[in-house]
Amino acid sequence: MREVIVSAPAESRPIWCVTKTGFAEASLPEPARRFARSAGFEAAAGKHLLVPDADGTLAGVLFGLAEGGDPFALGVLPAILPAGTYRLEGALENPRLAALGFALGAYRFTRYRKATERGVRLALPPGVDADGLSRTIAAVELVRDLVNTPANDLGPAEIEAAARALAAAHGARVRVIRGEELLAQNLPMIHAVGRASASAPRLIELTAGEAGLPKVTLVGKGVAFDTGGLDIKPSSAMLLMKKDMGGAACALGLAHLLLARRARVRLKVLIPAVENSISGSAFRPGDVLASRKGLTVEIGNTDAEGRLVLADALTLACEEEPDLLIDFATLTGAARVALGPQLPAAFTHDEALAADLARHAQAEADPLWRLPLWKPYAAMLDSKVADTSNVSSGGLAGAITAALFLEKFAAPAGSWLHLDLFAWNPSTRPGRPEGGEAQTIRALDTLIAERYGATR
Repeated sequence: MREVIVSAPAESRPIWCVTKTGFAEASLPEPARRFARSAGFEAAAGKHLLVPDADGTLAGVLFGLAEGGDPFALGVLPAILPAGTYRLEGALENPRLAALGFALGAYRFTRYRKATERGVRLALPPGVDADGLSRTIAAVELVRDLVNTPANDLGPAEIEAAARALAAAHGARVRVIRGEELLAQNLPMIHAVGRASASAPRLIELTAGEAGLPKVTLVGKGVAFDTGGLDIKPSSAMLLMKKDMGGAACALGLAHLLLARRARVRLKVLIPAVENSISGSAFRPGDVLASRKGLTVEIGNTDAEGRLVLADALTLACEEEPDLLIDFATLTGAARVALGPQLPAAFTHDEALAADLARHAQAEADPLWRLPLWKPYAAMLDSKVADTSNVSSGGLAGAITAALFLEKFAAPAGSWLHLDLFAWNPSTRPGRPEGGEAQTIRALDTLIAERYGATR
């Protein structure tokens, strides 16, 4: 992890955070104010001005903030400031999120190409929990690194290795059911989706925490690459399919947050890790698959494979009746059409959970939007030959019908939340470089801490 946030050193340069309306009353050294006036600086949101000292060295930086604007706005600064250590001063509504945005704006994916180390550091703001901030930065960077890694270096085996590395770091336990053993252990849909790949399909199970604590189970879609199967995607639609394991990455990122702070939960993470590939053994349109639940599933489209592997994993999860069950999945294009890349779609019947989640998402600047589990649309999943189809007829309400399909396999659970993620920034925004992204995990971490206790 890049060290961007540091303990306050003896010397640091100020970043004076000012708003356009409050600029005149801001507490600034008079020379800085005079220079800003001469330079025509108006404190517009996102604008910065390097302010020299009398001897020509850098005295500090003026940075414009919008009132009630993006708390990650300072995330642009690591890429544009001169090397050195800085401290925050002025009109900051949330110094913790400001520091987090600064640190996450410094992220670069460097596995294949080295990035220039600019040497820009930020002193930890007073009152901000250093350990908590460090945990969050590490979790987000873990997710980003996993999602950004292409499938030639991150297949099902490497997803397993990432889960094992996380478990080893925190003293958790890992069990893996792999290849033909999936059939023996009654996980037939995970096997069917992944059997065409040279890398064997698997169900990865990570567990931690004492018996008797509230059970929190995370399920993450781990499709390392999605060709679409025999219903093959056009090449343009495959370009980002390395990110189809973004749900698994987010589940591991949240697991890191919970394990690192020793959350008062009995944690289980289930990741069905597969590659939806094409070969003579690929499952076909029109096939009818058995499931762990006992329901038969007609395959209307092999490109709707994520819900199949999730279905077996959700069924397994519910056999222990968790208090809280959360699944993460880059599941439908329909959710992106409805909400765009920045807003994951959330589905739950639990009104209290939905309200709590919305509150924490707002507080953490980790947004999502609730969509309905609209029962009348369940009929769109009817099959003439099986208990259900894996896709809806007609193509409408795709995110909702996908959630309704999963609901068939997500009971009984004390409370179930389905998150349809994008896990990707299509363009750079402050604190959010283009590429893989952790979505919802910060909001869920604070929600779980509030419900069950922050530490054991």
